[in-house]
Amino acid sequence: MTDGGRRGKVSAGLLMYRECGAPADGIEVFLVHPGGPFFRNRDEGAWTIPKGGIEAGESPLAAAEREFREETGFTPAGPYVELTPVQQRGGKTVMAWAFRGDCDPFKVKPNTFSMEWPRGSGRQREFPEIDYAAFFTPDDARRKLNPAQVAFIDELVALLARRFEPS
Repeated sequence: MTDGGRRGKVSAGLLMYRECGAPADGIEVFLVHPGGPFFRNRDEGAWTIPKGGIEAGESPLAAAEREFREETGFTPAGPYVELTPVQQRGGKTVMAWAFRGDCDPFKVKPNTFSMEWPRGSGRQREFPEIDYAAFFTPDDARRKLNPAQVAFIDELVALLARRFEPS
């Protein structure tokens, strides 16, 4: 799959969920909080699914798996359910797949990135790609997530509800 020359404007990620109660609404979803100085004092609307850019020659799903490993230190395992891509406010398209899994958010081991900080100082500093990870109920996740990514939660909840509907 190509991104029409918009590499960097498309990212791929995984939405891990675990079942913990009644069908459909008895789930929790795994979200991460971006590291670095720009998100330090932001909470609601700042969290995201583990995601990142698609490298040349890489399939979007392979990129999503790689990014999940790099950002969390955990190895995801399918089966995966493809979710409808969303477009974030800045124009980036996010492709996502949901999968059932579990992990200990306190054992996340993210990669780091370097950037000039403070801006204009000429000094490079390292920051973790993510600084927090947690499981949230769908309602809490809707408040925490980047607004465009809320659609992933809604779609996952609807898919799981259909799975448990009586025939």
